[in-house]
Amino acid sequence: MPHREILKGKRILAVDDEPDVLELVREALIESEVTTARSFETAKQLINSKQFDLVILDIMGVDGFALLQECTDHNLPAAMLTAHAVTVQSINKAMKLGAVSFIPKDELVRLPELVAEILEDVAAGRSHWQRLFHRLGPFFKERLGLTWEDLEKPSSPPYKY
Repeated sequence: MPHREILKGKRILAVDDEPDVLELVREALIESEVTTARSFETAKQLINSKQFDLVILDIMGVDGFALLQECTDHNLPAAMLTAHAVTVQSINKAMKLGAVSFIPKDELVRLPELVAEILEDVAAGRSHWQRLFHRLGPFFKERLGLTWEDLEKPSSPPYKY
C-alpha cells in the first residue's frame, strides 16, 4: 500500500521544542492529522487526554524519555526523534522503554515513508526497529558503528521484533 494511503487520516502527535522541526513534520505528513506540542507539559496533557496513532518525540528539548514512559503507560506507540542524541545508549534506552522506532532528524526527508512503515508495523503488532535498521543500516553503521545485532533488545518487548 502506498505510504500516502497509510498516512491518510492518521492522528499523529509531534513533540519538539523547535518550531521549524514541527513545521517540517506537519508538511511531510500532510495526509495525516498532525497535532504539535513544543513543551513537556503540553505534550503530557495531550498524551493523557487524546488518542493518537503515533507519537513522535524529540529526545532532548522536551524530556522525550519521560514522555515515552507516558506513551507506554497509555498504550500509545511512540517513535523517538533526535539530531544530537543518536548514540548507542539512547537507541538502547528508547528500545527498552518501549519506543517502536527511532528517527534521526537527518532522515526527516524520508519521514512519510518511515512513518508509514511504523504505522504498518504497529498495526501488525511488530516493532519497527529491525525494519529501520534494514532501511537505515548504512546511516547507523557509519555514524555509530552500530548494527541491529549490536543492540540490547528487551527480554519482554511490548512488540514483536
